[in-house]
Amino acid sequence: MSSVKNKKAGKGPTSRPSGGGSQAARQVESGRASGNGKVTIPDADLLAIHRNMVVTRRLDEKMMILLKQGKSFFHIGASGHEAAQVAAAYSLRPGVDWSYPYYRDLAYCVQLGMTPLEVMLCFLSKAGDPNSGGRQMPAHYGHKELRIVSQSSPTGTQYLQAVGTALAARKEGCDEVVYVSSGEGTTSQGDFHEAINWSAREKLPVIFHIEDNKYAISVPIRQQTAGGSVYGMVGGYAGLHREEFDGTDLFASYAAWQAAVTRARRGEGPTVLVSDCVRLLPHSSSDNQAKYRKPEELEADKKRDPIPRLEDELVRRGLMTRESLEELRETVKEEIDQAADEADARPYPDGSTAIHHVYSTVQYEPPSGASLAPHETGQSCVLVDAINHALHEEMERNPRIVVYGEDIEDKKGGVFTATTGLSIKFGTERVFNSPLAESSIIGTAIGMAVKGWKPVVEIQFGDYVWTAMMQIRDELATMRYRSDGHWTCPMVVRIPVGGYIHGALYHSQNIEATFAHFPGLYVAYPSNAADAKGLLKAAIRGDDPYLFLEQKGLYRQGYSTSPEPDANYLLPWGVARIARPGDDLTIVTYGALVKKSLDAAEKLSERGVSVEVIDIRTMVPFDLETVVNSVKKTGRVLIAHEDVVFAGFGAEIAAQIADAAFEHLDAPVRRVGGAPSPIPYNWFLEANVLPQDHHVLRAAEELVAF
Repeated sequence: MSSVKNKKAGKGPTSRPSGGGSQAARQVESGRASGNGKVTIPDADLLAIHRNMVVTRRLDEKMMILLKQGKSFFHIGASGHEAAQVAAAYSLRPGVDWSYPYYRDLAYCVQLGMTPLEVMLCFLSKAGDPNSGGRQMPAHYGHKELRIVSQSSPTGTQYLQAVGTALAARKEGCDEVVYVSSGEGTTSQGDFHEAINWSAREKLPVIFHIEDNKYAISVPIRQQTAGGSVYGMVGGYAGLHREEFDGTDLFASYAAWQAAVTRARRGEGPTVLVSDCVRLLPHSSSDNQAKYRKPEELEADKKRDPIPRLEDELVRRGLMTRESLEELRETVKEEIDQAADEADARPYPDGSTAIHHVYSTVQYEPPSGASLAPHETGQSCVLVDAINHALHEEMERNPRIVVYGEDIEDKKGGVFTATTGLSIKFGTERVFNSPLAESSIIGTAIGMAVKGWKPVVEIQFGDYVWTAMMQIRDELATMRYRSDGHWTCPMVVRIPVGGYIHGALYHSQNIEATFAHFPGLYVAYPSNAADAKGLLKAAIRGDDPYLFLEQKGLYRQGYSTSPEPDANYLLPWGVARIARPGDDLTIVTYGALVKKSLDAAEKLSERGVSVEVIDIRTMVPFDLETVVNSVKKTGRVLIAHEDVVFAGFGAEIAAQIADAAFEHLDAPVRRVGGAPSPIPYNWFLEANVLPQDHHVLRAAEELVAF
């Protein structure tokens, strides 16, 4: 067994050998490493490394046995990849450097310090599992003490997060290195190339380990990669070092890793290391590689098994004998069996905790000092300026806030000027332009957030957020939950949305219904300057991911102007605003439809109809209590929003009203919103797709007359 904990327990050669660049190593230039260069690994360390490889192999074997016994339901093995992985971990510093390993990196995690017991707790989905506490499938690694950031199932998302952590490390001026790995198939993902581009441009201390076993499940590399070589494919990135080596040869692997780590610590930029590995097991327990691989190919891979290769060298050096190797295997087998038995005896997670760690608290709690009543500065401001002022105030307060996105630096200051003056005041180390790549913006922000920074990033238009969907839905929203609360990524994503600006199909979308559906995200959509400032400041001080949606048609509207709250104003999320009290009809609305609803209410008041208008302000949390209290009073409710009616957020509001206040309704719940159509450019066409004043008025009249 190998871990920091074992070292403390005094288990001698099973403790983690010292690495971190302490041994002499050759400086390998860009090219394919033959493994003939001289590297020095002390004998004691070499024996401990070999032991960890044997431990990893036995863990694979034991987990497959337990799988057949019905003790677990999924396994994915490292067999054949051990040498490249332990060389990597041996070159890094546990708990200091950062790791984003992929699902096949068992040997890496063992060498870094994860114990067999911890591996078995993960495999058997036990409550004490430090990886996910039973929330994820086995082999989704994460370990707070070792700085292994919680990993997920989507392939490639980890690349950009690693770049974000490396960016934060450089800003801190430390010599921490970031490890990120995958198989060769994952390099087909766009996030890989976005990460390579960002890290090379910024000369970041991140090392990309591509473990090339020639198969992405069943797809061979010739069908995956142009030229059949990841090494060749990445050759065009200026500032990127690359090296290819025999990943079944421990010494060639260590030489490559020592050189890459040395470069990273010196500030010389990123490296792509391509290790030529063999996959001795099927892709996973759900796979049968005999269906797509020839017997002679599988037999050839067995001859390159990294463990016998290293053992031959140990015997040649006189460090082990064939008898002592067999004794070691038996000893390791007993230790793994004991770890499995101990893990099996541990309790499963308590079912009552199933929804813990979705957010920082089970129910939303506002930040300290939050208030519904702002202290006003005495000056009025438009909505976009309120956002700008909130950013200025919070950046002054917290030096670990960074703001970035496309075109946000001065003198541009954002396409809507929301970030004007920020880079002039705080410098481009804290306020900077990102590449034109939405997945890069979100992915790197996640990596910065897990390292303790507070990114407030901008997606320029809601219409283009979809290339970041994987990072938002599968990474940002789930980090806390999937790690059993060990890892968090509190950050704010600002996104201009909505129409009424003649922006046509691709500058007018509303996205709130989509993102409100994802547990782990908070979502707001303010309608006026004061609310925007208070909600944004509260989000920045929060401990969760917040999506802050800004109706860009309201940015400079006079009716969205309000007296500006002072710098101390924090508006709690999940509290609706009664924009106009009334007794006969309730209109529930938000965003651009608040003004249209108020106009309809005013016209109905001239006929003696009293309309209550509720601006919900946030979708998540949703203030159902205020809405239900109003419905109990009026008996009639209209829901108005800009987005398409079908499956819009109004459908959720209607369902909750029907469930909580059905007996108080005197008429059906009605909705008014956008037509089931993309939004056209021509203003006459646009006016027939987006809801107008007369649409809201007519729907309200029909409800009153029901």
